[in-house]
Amino acid sequence: MKRVLVLLNSLIFTVVVFAQQPVDYLIKAKALTDNGKAREAIMLLSEALSKSQDNRFYLQRADAYVSVGDYSNAIADYQSADKIAVGSGEYGLSRIYALKGDVKTSLYHLDLNISSSFKKSEKEIMLDPAFSVIENTPDWRQFWKKERYNVFEKKIPEIEYYISTGNREEVNSILSALTNDYPDNNSTQYAKALVDFSVQNYTGAITILTKLTSADRKNEVWLRLLAKTQAVSGNHAGASLTYSQLIDLGIADAKLFLNRAECYRETGEYDKALKDLSGYLDLYPDNKDALSLTGKIESESGDNLKALDYFSKNLKLHPNDADCYVDRANSYFISSTWNYAISDYSMALDIQPANPDVWLNKGIALLNTGKKDDACHDFRKALSLGNKKATSYISKNCIK
Repeated sequence: MKRVLVLLNSLIFTVVVFAQQPVDYLIKAKALTDNGKAREAIMLLSEALSKSQDNRFYLQRADAYVSVGDYSNAIADYQSADKIAVGSGEYGLSRIYALKGDVKTSLYHLDLNISSSFKKSEKEIMLDPAFSVIENTPDWRQFWKKERYNVFEKKIPEIEYYISTGNREEVNSILSALTNDYPDNNSTQYAKALVDFSVQNYTGAITILTKLTSADRKNEVWLRLLAKTQAVSGNHAGASLTYSQLIDLGIADAKLFLNRAECYRETGEYDKALKDLSGYLDLYPDNKDALSLTGKIESESGDNLKALDYFSKNLKLHPNDADCYVDRANSYFISSTWNYAISDYSMALDIQPANPDVWLNKGIALLNTGKKDDACHDFRKALSLGNKKATSYISKNCIK
């Protein structure tokens, strides 16, 4: 009992230090569940519920109960959430009864979900492994014979699918139909922005999305696409502001902090980036992307020793990942620690031999150790794989 109390106090302290809003309990609890510590998540959310009867706490705790196979407590929590916000617990209930093989009860709750403001998309439902137990039953097939989604709820996922498969003809056909039938609808405009993004017409997409989000500043879907478009178009300052807007909405997604940190790095706001990354790594200490980004920022801000610590930790966690070797090799490269750089570049190439930039950098490192012949081999390899920068190194060092 004493150990449980100590653990609970530790978890509460962590949340209070990180932040004190309900969303921070939700983010912390999800991270615990994701990291295989669902029991700790349940304890944390029970403490949160003693302070506030927020339906999201019940939903998150129910998800944690499901992850440990405690369906009875999960059902009770989904039902409690439903009493606070009607419809919020129905999807969770549908999933549980599907997992239990109770087709009729599962579909009863799924129908209530689709009829509520918490409606899940058809795509999300179809891809949910919880329903694999019942998806081949007659009742399931009969359920989907009824039209349950409007034209936009069906056509926008189709556009996303055809974009992912590169079928431009179908994409254009669907968008043309929406534009002809519903020219002024916001969902049509969003579909247009999706298509613009897919063909790298970022200016067009941003123009549409800025207008949409100005009219509705709480639309998570539109804001996410706007932030993504701003980032890939090079407007990292704008993207960081949009990610801040999403965070301020209270969305329980820790990845938003990682996304914002990437933008802060690009704008040179290293202190802000490291603050976001510190919070994220408290939640996901083994995350490859966060460790890599933190190391790169430490290196760029002049602390190469700290950078090496992060890169080395990443390699211990992900020993078969070429990117982790490249990160550390680049850090050694910057500090002119040539032999260590060569070793890590070689390991990266053993895993991913078609990386022209790594061949070039390894060649430069070899050149600096006096191994000109080996360096020339790497320069030629880099050039054959498409790195044009290798040409100057070849002309200066490899042509007799």
